[in-house]
Amino acid sequence: MENVVNTNSPSALELEQERIPTTTPSPSNEISSRSEVGGWRSVKFIIGNESFEKLASMSLISNLTMYLLTNYNLSGLFVVNVVQIWNGSSNIASIVGAFISDTYLGRFRTLLYGSISSLLGIMIMTLTAGIHQLRPITCKDKDRPHCQHPQDWQLGVLFASLGLLSIGAGGIRPCNIAFGADQFDTTTEKGKGQLESFFNWWYFTFTIALVVALTGVVYIQTNISWTLGFAIPTVCLAFSITIFLLGRHTYIYKKPQGSIFTDMAKVIAAAYRKRRLQPSDRSFYEPASTFEDNIRLVQTNRFKFLDKAAIIADPSELNNQGIAKNGWRLCSLQQVEHLKCLIGILPIWVTGICCFIVMDQQNTFGVLQVIQTDRSIGPHFKIPPGWMNLTSMIALSFWIYIYECIYIPLMKRINKRATRMSMVHRIRIGIILSILCMLVAAIIEKKRRDSALRQSSFISPVSFGLLLPQYALSGLNEAFAAVAIMEFFTLQLPESMRTVAGAIFFLSLSIANYLGSLIVMIVHKASNTAKIPWLGGPDLNHNRLDYYYYVIATLGALNFIYFHFFASNYLICNKGNETVEEQQGNSIAGFKGESFEQDDEEKVY
Repeated sequence: MENVVNTNSPSALELEQERIPTTTPSPSNEISSRSEVGGWRSVKFIIGNESFEKLASMSLISNLTMYLLTNYNLSGLFVVNVVQIWNGSSNIASIVGAFISDTYLGRFRTLLYGSISSLLGIMIMTLTAGIHQLRPITCKDKDRPHCQHPQDWQLGVLFASLGLLSIGAGGIRPCNIAFGADQFDTTTEKGKGQLESFFNWWYFTFTIALVVALTGVVYIQTNISWTLGFAIPTVCLAFSITIFLLGRHTYIYKKPQGSIFTDMAKVIAAAYRKRRLQPSDRSFYEPASTFEDNIRLVQTNRFKFLDKAAIIADPSELNNQGIAKNGWRLCSLQQVEHLKCLIGILPIWVTGICCFIVMDQQNTFGVLQVIQTDRSIGPHFKIPPGWMNLTSMIALSFWIYIYECIYIPLMKRINKRATRMSMVHRIRIGIILSILCMLVAAIIEKKRRDSALRQSSFISPVSFGLLLPQYALSGLNEAFAAVAIMEFFTLQLPESMRTVAGAIFFLSLSIANYLGSLIVMIVHKASNTAKIPWLGGPDLNHNRLDYYYYVIATLGALNFIYFHFFASNYLICNKGNETVEEQQGNSIAGFKGESFEQDDEEKVY
């Protein structure tokens, strides 16, 4: 049953204030008080759903590399490509999911269908662990030279499972937080406070679920039973869907309003059709109905060729109400400015892709390193490789605590005001940390490999503890660069484009996955003729993984040069570029006079 809010309707405010649960998404049924739906009554179901879903998904993501190596007898290079391409596909699916949600299904149905798809995917994965005919015979030989390879149909079952999980991620990732935010009335101070508390609780439960997944479930998978280890997240995911459906009578449902990606395509098409027109002495199309809550962006001078999409070439392009007859031929200035906003963040977006490539290495090659080290703690316990990701989480959380609880209060006492590190500095530090991460990983890998060769052993006598610094540096890279870039996307784009900001962030992660896989293949092909190939084969001791890490470090150095001399210019404050509301003294979301809570130091232009 659904409580539908159509924010485009003239009576949207009344409909949102007075609503009853109905059996269909029609707002024309009986009306009851809004207090019966939305708020914390519904959010507790959404948080419960999200917590169990994340426990299920993260317990699979964090240990997939280990599962494919030990149960499918695949080479490390093949596993790295599978994991990276799968991660990339999941992130690409998030953009498709955002489009479908905004245009057709709405967030509730997109979340529900995505969860069902993920459940089917993880059920098939559990079957591959429990039914030995669905995978090759497990090989005990660590070098695996004569191990049975999976048949094509067995790989087909595996890839079908991963495909369903990617489709599920595409429905869940762009909608979970947004659907929770829909339950609060942010036009009131109480609603804004509740929304802030919702984010805090969301991240709290997410962290708890992640810790449980990376400790208990991963341990069961690695040391007890893969079947049981996959059955637990399967049950958790089924439980999350049950919780989500139990709250269906309490939710506020907003109708799909159309995707902003479609608007951007319309602007490009209209600008191309009118490419020969000149904007001088011509009027621009800007209907009053496009201004929501009296918030709009002022026409800017950047990317002026796009302004042609809003030129009224002929009065016949408008109907009797002054509305464009064909949105693919005539667009509003607001649609044009939204596209300009998106183009304006692209230089920083490219910087993020290079940072994310470094983060990916620890989930793939980092796991391969851990497998070939001494993981013993005492005579009877070995660290599961999936636990190493806890190091990144701890490093990230540790820095956030220092930054929020020590650095900012200290700066406030010194400067008599809360002073935050600028985005330029945070991203620059993050890039440097990404370079250091790869350099440290290369040095440690050489030491690990040399020790193993001296012992003529697959497992190096070097302790897994030597790999902790590279995992910690990866977490700090995320804490500085990734968090700052995500903040930049969210705060720089207008409020109406916040969903796009998340989609763009996921797209950068996806391209990092695909680009990382491409680099792996190029390095493998280029070094295959060398005496000792850099990558490939089941044993890292017969490769020069350290050389590959130096290649990624070089890429990071090039990224630093690119950001320092070019991309960072898009974070410099340009106070002359203000919105109409700012000129009237009213600060708004999006392009606003305050610059990311950083004392007017930064702003894209």
